Amino acid sequence: MAVLDIVKYPDQRLREATFDVGEITDDIRQLVRDLIDTMYSLNAAGIAAIQVGRLERIFVLDGKVPAGGDDNSPPLVFINPELVETGKGLAVAEEGCLSFPGVYVDIKRPRWAKVRARDLDGNTVEVDGDGLLGRALQHEHDHLTGKLMIDLVGTIKKEVIKRKMKRWHAEHDGEKPAAAPSLPELV
Repeated sequence: MAVLDIVKYPDQRLREATFDVGEITDDIRQLVRDLIDTMYSLNAAGIAAIQVGRLERIFVLDGKVPAGGDDNSPPLVFINPELVETGKGLAVAEEGCLSFPGVYVDIKRPRWAKVRARDLDGNTVEVDGDGLLGRALQHEHDHLTGKLMIDLVGTIKKEVIKRKMKRWHAEHDGEKPAAAPSLPELV
């Protein structure tokens, strides 16, 4: 089990351009295993490769995120994901992020999303959903495009987040982050 360090805002690595994965090699399989281990160790709903300093276009979601998922549901792997479509109106819900420990803000997003990607076997898959799944698909896809939750809030909330992160870094730099909140609270 390899638990990787999380890149935290305002680290500019979170804004770097990501690249498509060509062949699914043993290195890519190991990265996916490490992402899954890291996600579960922090009790997160999902994680993108860029959040651990890797630039491959990959994210994973906890298998419990889709409606009907449970503790036995395998994690979902998205390699080279494309956000194909969003819709069904807008919804506001609280989001958190491993790259913003302790920060939770209301984010307005489309209720529903569809993502097309490759799985770990190289097969093309499409996953769509609303609620937590739709939100998680959009949140993790945003990471791969350099978009962060701080980009989706107004000026006052941006300043509050920046202050919270400055305080967090002052208190925690050099220490491992505490476990993230439970699944419903974190995307």
